[in-house]
Amino acid sequence: MSKQDGSTRQVSAASVDSTSAPILHIDLDAFFASVELLDHPELVDQPVVVAGKSLRSVVTAANYPARKYGVRSAMPLGQAMRLCPKAVVLEPHFEKYRHYSARVMAIFDEMTPLVERLGIDEAFLDVSGARSLIGSPAEVATIIRRRVQEETRLTCSVGAAATKFVAKLASGRAKPDGLLVIPENETLAFLHPLPVGALWGVGGVTEEALTSRGLRTIGDIAATPISTLQRAVGEASARKLHDLANGRDPRPVTTRTEEKSVGHEITFETDVTDSDLLRRELLRMSTQVAARLREAGVTGHTVVLKLRYADFTTITRSRKLAEPTDLARRIYEEVRASYEALGAHRPVRLIGVRAEQLAEGAPGQLGLWDTDEGWREAERAIDGVTQKFGRGVVGPAALLRKRD
Repeated sequence: MSKQDGSTRQVSAASVDSTSAPILHIDLDAFFASVELLDHPELVDQPVVVAGKSLRSVVTAANYPARKYGVRSAMPLGQAMRLCPKAVVLEPHFEKYRHYSARVMAIFDEMTPLVERLGIDEAFLDVSGARSLIGSPAEVATIIRRRVQEETRLTCSVGAAATKFVAKLASGRAKPDGLLVIPENETLAFLHPLPVGALWGVGGVTEEALTSRGLRTIGDIAATPISTLQRAVGEASARKLHDLANGRDPRPVTTRTEEKSVGHEITFETDVTDSDLLRRELLRMSTQVAARLREAGVTGHTVVLKLRYADFTTITRSRKLAEPTDLARRIYEEVRASYEALGAHRPVRLIGVRAEQLAEGAPGQLGLWDTDEGWREAERAIDGVTQKFGRGVVGPAALLRKRD
């Protein structure tokens, strides 16, 4: 809907009536890049990219000056540097991002108990109950933006609306460092001129299916019979898109969100053909995934292998477990089996391991003979050492070999 470089920024006047717009979507501006720039204030007005040192790594984040050159997150760093040769590259520091995220989320929690976290740098808030204590939704948003800036030196953009969907669109239009309120009676006027690609769930394929039928704006979708939309995108998507296009989004702000997956992946400096090295990386990442599962108190029912070859062809292979697990040994067995089943491999650029279908709690009721008992005790012992001395102090012997 709006360009990510802030060139289409739109904000509300101070006099706007926000009483009918109690749902806030708050998004920290260029979060990873902004955190890195706290330590490099001299670079604030220069294009900055957050990425690993290798040109084969991908862009984790880019600040707004870099985005004006077309640089985007998930773009190969080499491509980003071709678009913006003068960009300064800063390495990511994820512990800093978690620290600042926690500080910002604590501010949200002080405003309302209804906070729905969306990853590390954004959240929905329902502030309908804050009016008597704090003020209108716009006043709450203004206080939050001021506190975030004063307490963290970061900025955030806020969209306020009657629904989550419209609030998220509004925050995107308000970037960077803005507030845009869409009163309920102005929802359709705001939505209908926007391109169909602004609708939640409309990717490239769906957008092409709609535009090929002359449906180019959200207003076009709103005015089209559902039966016509069904022929373009199917029954379920048609109803969802028609509702959103007409401003209908009944989803409440939920205070509990479940992580859908836990994963790790690595992009190699040079393409890898050594199967032993790839197996060691699978073991390394399986160990990391399992540790995160146990730390979060969840187990995974599906294990996924991800491979990207030198020509950027990407494949995934999933294996569903008979019982959910949080053990590295079990995860590694499954991803290695998926890897072996593929047969001969072309040179590998990226490899990853992911656990999906997460559920709370430890693995289910153990049988009389628990074949994983020894491994479970060993991995939990490693957890204890890690908590005391940090990661990497102890781990599988197979990982003691240095990477080639």
